[in-house]
Parts: sequence; structure tokens; C-alpha cells
Amino acid sequence: MQVRLDGRTALITGGSLGVGRAIATLFVEAGARVVIASRRAEVLAEACEAVAASAGTAPVAVAADVSDAGDCARLVREAEAAVGPIDILVNNAGTSKRGKFLEIDDATWQTDLDLKLFAAIRLARLVAPGMIERRWGRIINVLNTGAKAPPAEGAPTAVSRAAGMALTKVLAGELAPHNVLVNALLVGRIKSDQWVRRHETAAAGGSNATLDDYYAEMGKNIPLGRVGEADEFAAVACLLASDLGGYVTGTAINVDGGACPVV
Repeated sequence: MQVRLDGRTALITGGSLGVGRAIATLFVEAGARVVIASRRAEVLAEACEAVAASAGTAPVAVAADVSDAGDCARLVREAEAAVGPIDILVNNAGTSKRGKFLEIDDATWQTDLDLKLFAAIRLARLVAPGMIERRWGRIINVLNTGAKAPPAEGAPTAVSRAAGMALTKVLAGELAPHNVLVNALLVGRIKSDQWVRRHETAAAGGSNATLDDYYAEMGKNIPLGRVGEADEFAAVACLLASDLGGYVTGTAINVDGGACPVV
């Protein structure tokens, strides 16, 4: 069985690093025409080179800040000008922001909601009409397992991600009659640049652990006994984006090695 996306177009936000880049690579390998977006043009350029080296074809890069409504509209215009109407939207933009509730100010809440929730709302609103008209579409919202099991001191991310899961279910119900499928993928502990940065911070603080040691320690509390690979996450996204995932909508799938206590 081969998962193919031939003839499909995809827009992936947060596509320059981590799981976003892995999804872009797998989509290109599967035959899709792909646009990746993030704020930093230089990192996007590096991502395009890396995807081309792995998949043989580079995605189109559009630098955009999806926390801004105007940039969302510009991103979709430029993406459609480059590859045609968008068939697959992967809302992957976001950072891990958490702290003590009483110490989080309004500005921090608003920034988090604009980046993680409103970006998904705005981009879905922009691409869904075309998907409805063509009677084919896929929207994948990348969240994290805190959406289902919010930890103490998990705000604002756990709250914005939980709202993203509710948005997924609302859109799935409304768009299903038009063959537009909407699902969420919930990240557990997946190897990514954010963990590399945290390892570097620990090293600066005096830790002698290597990055492999760091990942091995993280994996001890995961039922599968290890941290996940970005390619493993991307594989689930590729299946959902394909015709083989044509009867799956309204789901929130944990990709976490069994770590989340909620199914």
C-alpha cells in the first residue's frame, strides 16, 4: 500500500522546522505541491533546501506571521498563486508557552491565542470555501496532548490547544457533507528544535548530558520507552491527507507513544 497525494496542493504553517518540515518532506515525496510558511525567511530557505535534498523537489516558501489576520490572507493568496487552490491545510504554527496562571498577563494570553487558535480559524475560513466547491479537502490541526489532559501550569498553551480541538470537531461536523475532512494530531514528545534548545539551555547551566542522553531520559516516562521521530508524526498526517484517510474526520489522534492518559 502506498500513500499518495499526486495532484494535491498543501499549505503547511510552521513548516520550516520539526514536524512541519517532516510533514512537508513526506507530502512532497507523496506527490503533492507544497507551500511552507513561517516567520523567518532564512529558516524557510534552509528548509526548502533540506526538503529538496530528501524528496527531490523543493516546496514553495512564503514568509508570513499567521498571528496577523492580514498576513493570513496574504499567505493564502501567495500560496494559491504558486501552486493553485489549496486542497490540504496543516495548521502547525505555534510554540510551547506555559507558566503559572496568576503570572500570565493578558498580552501573553492574546499572543498565544492569535498564533495557535485564531490562525487556524482564519486560514480554515480562507481555504474551506474552495474545498467545498471542489468537494474535496483536508484540514489537519496540529495540537498537543495537553489539549486532552491539561497539566497544572500548562496555560496558555493547554487552553489554546483545547480550543483548537473543539474547533476541529465543529469544523468536522459542518464540512463533512462537502467531503472536507478535519482532524487533529496531538503531539507528544517528538524530537524537535524546541528540545534541542532546551538541551542547550541545560548544557549552559552545567549539564554534561548529551542530546541523546537528554532524549533517553525523556523517554523513560513514555510507555514505548523512547521519544518519537518527526517522520513518525508526519506519516500519520500523510495518511489523513490522502484518499486512504477518506472515512476519518472529527478525530483527535494522540501521536505520543502512549504517554497521554486520555485516549
